[in-house]
Amino acid sequence: MQDLNKEFKPTSWAIDNKISIYVATVIVSLAGIMSYLAMPKEQFPEVVFPQIFVATFYPGPPEDIENLITKEIEKEIKGVSGIKKLKSNTVQDFSTIIVEFQTDVEIDKAKQDIKDAVDRAKQELPSDLENDPQVIDIDISEMPIMNINIAGDFNLETLKKYGEDMQDRIESLTEIRRVDIVGALDREIQINADMYKMALAGISMDDIRSAVGGENVIIPSGQISIDGMKRSLGVNGEFANAEQLGDLVITSTKGGKIRLRDVAEVIDSHKEQESFARLGGKNVITLNVVKRSGRNLIDAADKIALIVDDFEKNILPEGVDVTITADQSENTRMTLHDLINTIIIGFVLVTIILMFFMGVTNAIFVGLSVPISSFIAFIVIDQFFGYTLNMMTLFSFLLALGIVVDDAIVVIENTHRIYDNGKVPIKRAAKIAAGEVFLPVLSGTLVVLAPFTPLLFWPGIMGSFMIYLPVTLIVALVASLIVAYIMNPVFAVDFMTEHEHDHSGSKFTRGFKVTAVVMGSVALISYITGLFGMGNFVVFLFAVYALYHFVLVRVISNFQTNAWPKVQDWYAARIAWLLEGKRPFGVLASMFLLFFLAIVFTMFRNPPVGFFPQSDPNFIFAYVRMPIGTDQRVTDSVTHIVEDRITKVMGDNNPLVKSIISNVAIGASEDPFEGGGSQSFPHLGKVSVAFVEFAKRNGQSTAVYMDSIRSSVKGIIGAEITVAQEQNGPPTGKPINIELTADNFNQLVNTTESVKRYLDSLQIAGVEELKSDFQSDKPEILISIDREKANREHIHRADRYGIAYRYLWCRSI
Repeated sequence: MQDLNKEFKPTSWAIDNKISIYVATVIVSLAGIMSYLAMPKEQFPEVVFPQIFVATFYPGPPEDIENLITKEIEKEIKGVSGIKKLKSNTVQDFSTIIVEFQTDVEIDKAKQDIKDAVDRAKQELPSDLENDPQVIDIDISEMPIMNINIAGDFNLETLKKYGEDMQDRIESLTEIRRVDIVGALDREIQINADMYKMALAGISMDDIRSAVGGENVIIPSGQISIDGMKRSLGVNGEFANAEQLGDLVITSTKGGKIRLRDVAEVIDSHKEQESFARLGGKNVITLNVVKRSGRNLIDAADKIALIVDDFEKNILPEGVDVTITADQSENTRMTLHDLINTIIIGFVLVTIILMFFMGVTNAIFVGLSVPISSFIAFIVIDQFFGYTLNMMTLFSFLLALGIVVDDAIVVIENTHRIYDNGKVPIKRAAKIAAGEVFLPVLSGTLVVLAPFTPLLFWPGIMGSFMIYLPVTLIVALVASLIVAYIMNPVFAVDFMTEHEHDHSGSKFTRGFKVTAVVMGSVALISYITGLFGMGNFVVFLFAVYALYHFVLVRVISNFQTNAWPKVQDWYAARIAWLLEGKRPFGVLASMFLLFFLAIVFTMFRNPPVGFFPQSDPNFIFAYVRMPIGTDQRVTDSVTHIVEDRITKVMGDNNPLVKSIISNVAIGASEDPFEGGGSQSFPHLGKVSVAFVEFAKRNGQSTAVYMDSIRSSVKGIIGAEITVAQEQNGPPTGKPINIELTADNFNQLVNTTESVKRYLDSLQIAGVEELKSDFQSDKPEILISIDREKANREHIHRADRYGIAYRYLWCRSI
């Protein structure tokens, strides 16, 4: 009887000040709902990658770029502290240096340190470097949240006009950072010089460049006072059209003036098309939408959907279709709905199950611990941690929902046991019950939290990605302790009553009729005002209430008076039998034996290990890689063949397929961060197959198409084709990377080929494809200068290189 004097003081205070607790519960519930609505929703956490890219453009072969650019910058970067790994990649005309830092280094400081190192290296770089090296950090929020495809039987100029109008509308949204247009043609004024006419007129390319560059300028000239007013003065020399440019005077002779149109053809045209995109075989302009960091993904998607709908109804002509693909908000929205439904279903199921053991009243305020704990957790992770609702936090809530009721069950059940149908005053019973089980419940909760605590210290990028899981779980379980010891005892004091097992009276009681009218009115108002979710929830609750009132009440009563006591007696007898003599040692030995058997069974079964589970693909990608230097039009023709073969595999009007989109050059890389997602790679192509949502597939698997597509795209000569599905989890590299380093480049290349051939000969199970990232197939034209002939023609060293870099490279004026 010593336990009867135990009390947990916070619980006793809450019971004595129950009005304050009810007010606090209402405030917490409203604040939790507001926090949930205000929290930004997105697909993945915005993890900061501790990597910095240094990108430098300089015309020349890889060997020259390596010596003149890459090595000079690397010398300075090596002196920066906190670097974990330094890697460079040099290709024709381009140098990329990847600097990976330790995860404890602040990315802003790391970026500034790299910028300082690059500034120190500038004095060693070529003097004719047109643009300074770019220092770029990886921002996962730069990945597009959706692709808006404008397709139709129109030329690209017309589609681009509609795309630009839609781009302006979408970029005006506060949630959107920018919208990139892919597949459009850019305007270009071409000056096609006639070398023979230039020679007759005595005009060089430098004369044309100087004349156009000197005229096509805007010169601000300050201010001038006129009639007591300060007026800005400036000279606007920009050309408005190709005709004005053609009238430009290049030089004057005694015989007259030589204009640009006399020696060249001036055309208002477009740049060479760098990228291609098709949707269902039609021309398409794609808008890649990039969201602002920390903004609500679902709100952004809803506003964009309204803009697209307005364009389709009021602006776009017949024959122009708009298709949204790769919409990240779909999965996020689905996960949010799953969370809400799980909270509701969890509350209802927990309540129904507990009704059989604790009675309906006790079960209800145990079930209330689910939403109240969730509300407290929403407030904490929003206000104190600044988390968004993403895949990790939502998964954590779903995992915690089945655990948060444990504490409330123990406290309420102990209260009910001490209360003993009114033999002990309810206030006294609630205080004693909380005091008795405080330490056991606290220790049990800490044991549940213990396995998740080490995840708080998980290093690296994955640690930054996974930390949302333990933090959210810990907050939710601590919130369940608060609900169990502060709020639930107050509910018990006011609502716990003696069990009544006489249910012979009329079922259509006054209480049932009032409840039906109230809940029916709330549901009707919800449907009228458009709150269909709320209306469905109220109808569902009334259905559960009616089921209990007419059916379950007698079933529960019979279970509590007949079935459950027999189960308790049987269990007590088994426990008593196991505790006799040496039987407890047998139980302990059996437990250890089962433990080791489980380990041995796992070792023999050797289950497959994966970083993230592979589910049925929502997207299947066929990546086309041509030899480096392949013209984008050639790559497009090969991609077109791949697209046709995949279309045949998928079939016409396949209900599982949402869209089939082809991209060439831009947006075609396997690495979503390569080139910032907007750099052009003319030798790359991609065909994307997007499937409908899982709920609309009628149980059909999309995984069967993976092998079919792989088989269909085989045998295309000159193309390297990889078929893969979307990646689950954060962006990562290949599952296994083997890196080789050597000072001698030729030796490195030969060794790489030998290693690749050896690994291919092993035929290792599970290896789908083995390839090297070294590309040696870049075509190159080398100009070898005959110094003796050049000297006879009085062509000096500066002139030789001036010709190579000035006339063989496209210049913009």
